Order: sequence, then C-alpha cells, then structure tokens
Amino acid sequence: MTMMNRFPNYHGSKTIALPVHGDQSYRQGMMALAAAVLMMASVHIAQAQTAPFDRGSFVFTADEHGNSISAIDLAAGSVETMPIPVSPHNIQITADGTLLLAVGEPEEGHGHGESAGAHDGAEAKGRLLVLDPAGLASGVLDEIIVGAHPAHVVADQNGERAYVTNAGDNTVSVVDLVARKLVANIDTGRYPHGLRISPDGREIYVANVEDGTVSVIGTEGFTELARIPVGNTPVQVGFTPEGTRVYVSLRDENRVAVIDTATRSMIGTIEVGRNPIQVYATPDGRSVYVANQGTDAEPADTVSVIDVASGRVVETIRTGMGAHGVVVSGDGAWVFVTNIADGTVSAIEVATGNVVASFPVGSGPNGITYRSPQP
Repeated sequence: MTMMNRFPNYHGSKTIALPVHGDQSYRQGMMALAAAVLMMASVHIAQAQTAPFDRGSFVFTADEHGNSISAIDLAAGSVETMPIPVSPHNIQITADGTLLLAVGEPEEGHGHGESAGAHDGAEAKGRLLVLDPAGLASGVLDEIIVGAHPAHVVADQNGERAYVTNAGDNTVSVVDLVARKLVANIDTGRYPHGLRISPDGREIYVANVEDGTVSVIGTEGFTELARIPVGNTPVQVGFTPEGTRVYVSLRDENRVAVIDTATRSMIGTIEVGRNPIQVYATPDGRSVYVANQGTDAEPADTVSVIDVASGRVVETIRTGMGAHGVVVSGDGAWVFVTNIADGTVSAIEVATGNVVASFPVGSGPNGITYRSPQP
C-alpha cells in the first residue's frame, strides 16, 4: 500500500460523544453522559517517566482513530483520554492556554479514501470544537461548523480568531472565537492541509497537498496574497521565530522546502527521512524538527533535526512508529512527537537528543499541542 494523499485510513471503536453546551438535544442527558464519560476516561502511567518536566505543563493530542483527545500531565506522568464527537485530525491550544481547539469530521461522516481526490463534495461539513483544557470532562464548550474535511487549526496570538484548513473544498475558514461563529472562507490551492501564522500575525502560510504549492493569506483582508510552488505533496509548514524562513514538508520527496518570506519564493530543499509530515522550529531559531512518518505499510520512526544555519540534517532521532506530529515546549527544552502507528507520544530532550519518556495515548494520534504551566 502506498502513502495516502488523504489522512491515514484508521478508525477507532465507537465512543460516547461529549455534550455540547447550548445544544438543546444534549441538555436532558447531560448528567448521564458526563458520568459515562468520566467512567470511560482512561488514565495511564507514562513509561520511562523520569525527566524533570515543569509542574503544570501539559501536552494534548488529537487521537483521530479513537475519536478522542488525550491530555498528558508531564510532571505527573499520567495520561487522560476523553472521547469527543468528531474524529480529530488536529488540535491547538490558544496562546493564553485557556482554550483548546480541535478539528475533524463527525464520527458518522468520517471516511478517508485512498486518494486525496476521492471526496465527492457530499461529505458532511467539518467541525471546530472549543474545549476547556483544564476541564475536558465538562464537555465541549462550543461546536462550530466549518468546511468539508477540516485538517488543521491555528489561533492568533490574542485568541480572537481561529483559522481552519478545509481540504474538501479548498478553503480556509475564519472563526471569531469571541462570538464563536464562522465569519469568512478564503480560497486556497488544492487540498489545503497544514497551516501556521507568521510571528508578526500578518500572514498565514498554508500547505496545499494536491497542487504542490503554499498559499500566503493576509489576516486583515482575508485574501490569498500569493501562491508559492514548492514541490510534491506539501503537508505542513513551520516558521522560524523571526519569521524570515518557512520550512515545508514535502511528503513524497522525502525533503523539506525552504521559503524566503521576504521574496515569497523557495530558496532550497533539504533531504530528510521517509515521508516527512509535521515540522517545528525551536524558540531560539537554531533547529527545525521534522517527523518522518513513512507509509502505512512501512511506517518510519525517525525525527530529522535540521540545523538552520547550515541548512542540513545534523541529527536523526529514533521515536515510535509512524512519527507524525511535532511540537516544541515554550522554553525550547523538549520536543514532543506523536507516533500514529504506536499510539504514543515521545518526549525528546533537546540538550541530549535522547527520547526520555514515552506516553501511551489514544488510537492514531495525529496533531499535538503544548501548554506551558499556567500562572
């Protein structure tokens, strides 16, 4: 089996969906559902948990195959997995740590074909879920309808807007997080997937899987400003902290493209591991971590570390099978990687390059986000 253009074709067992506040159909069963969810929540002790993580630091994963979200308490070494009413592909914490955003399709409408072009336009609209990261068991705070087959979500620095890529209809949805409503849809290239906001908040770069480009979107006018050719099957983008470079994973080339944001042009490529998916730069701007997932038939288990100054891979780290999502802690000391085939998260100590802990999470973890200790 070759690597899919759509998201991996894994499906977890059915779970009880969390209630949506304000939805009349859920109110009568709120107490019963909440009790059932609490009983079903699974808590695990992390394996090899000896690293000195900061108390109050958390990692959250989108467990697409299990229709769930996992919350890892890093200092305690425990994992809580909670069912949600979508099959989440991506997850994102807001900058202030008060809201957790997840995107996906309703479980009954969730189906991933072998080809990215396999959608027929009739699939159910996707959902953006708003949750409380400090109280997942309390349920979904809001559920906002976005476009078809949502892939990734990011929020601006103020937590006022969220942006969602809709792979099924070639748009990015703009959601007002204060009013909790959809306010705009922006056209992109074909099959938009990963996206990130520039450090100054003015632009969004979007990887368009099917046409080999990256869309540049202005956050003020909600328009596509440019479309940059980069290569085969771009999946995700990552800015360096100063915003002068964007790194783009080219899944089917086993490379990462480098974009100069001043000229909006590709200036080179870097060879990495097999089928790279997500990329993330360290806060000091020295390194970019790239998760290499491999294929469904032959999952890979490596993370390539790119030295920004030299433009080459200086280290390859073994993680779990199917390395997919990547996030770096706020202080730059830790890198966390979801392993989709293993159902785990690997914690990498940046100073040593060693995997120091492995956390079991829900089935098929894709997206990942980090929350720093809260004041």
